[in-house]
Amino acid sequence: MSISRRKFISWISAGCTSLICTTAHGAKKQFKGYPDSFGILHDTTICIGCRRCEDACNSVNNLPAPEKPFTDLSILDKKRRTTTKAYTVVNKYENKDKNKASVFRKSQCNHCLEPACASACFVKAFKKTKEGPVTYDPKVCVGCRYCMIACPFEIPTYEYDEPLTPRVMKCTMCHDLIKKDKLPACVEICPTGSLKFGKRDALIKYARERISKFPDRYIDHIYGEHEMGGTSWLYISNLSFNEMGMREDLGITPAPELTAGALGAVPVVVSLWPVLLTGIYAINRRKEKLAEREKAEAVSSAVEAAKAGREKVSLDKVRGSDG
Repeated sequence: MSISRRKFISWISAGCTSLICTTAHGAKKQFKGYPDSFGILHDTTICIGCRRCEDACNSVNNLPAPEKPFTDLSILDKKRRTTTKAYTVVNKYENKDKNKASVFRKSQCNHCLEPACASACFVKAFKKTKEGPVTYDPKVCVGCRYCMIACPFEIPTYEYDEPLTPRVMKCTMCHDLIKKDKLPACVEICPTGSLKFGKRDALIKYARERISKFPDRYIDHIYGEHEMGGTSWLYISNLSFNEMGMREDLGITPAPELTAGALGAVPVVVSLWPVLLTGIYAINRRKEKLAEREKAEAVSSAVEAAKAGREKVSLDKVRGSDG
């Protein structure tokens, strides 16, 4: 089958027009948080910034060792974010009250109840599991990186330095360990108990009890209980979350409801993907056939010219011998 470029573009245009209209007006919530899922509560008031959670995370995920060892705490003097080689990082935040100690916060994927990354991913590479973690399947990922745009916490990172099979990298909350009834690596290694693992509802209840029992120690706010519809990773602290570099302007609306309008047209690619590939294949095959035909014609002409040349030479010789 061969198609013209004009016809191929008209197919794409027609498909885009109909599908965008359908998607934009028919977008609905796609994800729901599981009521009995697990979560992790980070109590920053008892975190000592030892970085052992970083070490455990790298170990269980087979990530490369950092340039500086995990025992080097001088790295805490500069703000860091997660990377393809570090699913979690601990940062230090100075307290405005000089009489109070610095606060340490562990940063990683917050595993939203209704993840923006999953909502934006048109190939469903991201999935909210019933256990709580948001997982990623590199086998179906096409590298569009819409997840990075959609995430309000700026967590997913991309392997730009991997030329063949780049992946989107982020914390998995040790989903494989949880399914085996084991603790996430960071929780198990924490020496102070600042990381607590359990059912999300139970963690929220525990956090409220802590805040009520020690009102002078904590701000009356459980970060992640309602932010962006709620997250499986929760925080309590004695320092405002804004002062710890955490967004407090996110509201309580689940991320998919916000991304549905802006990214609602993205699934068009899924429906058009077979058409796109078929069209490209057909055009390329047509070009290849034309090139093969032109090559064959050129070879044939060259052969004919060579043959004619040989015949002319032979004729000239004959004429020369007759003379």
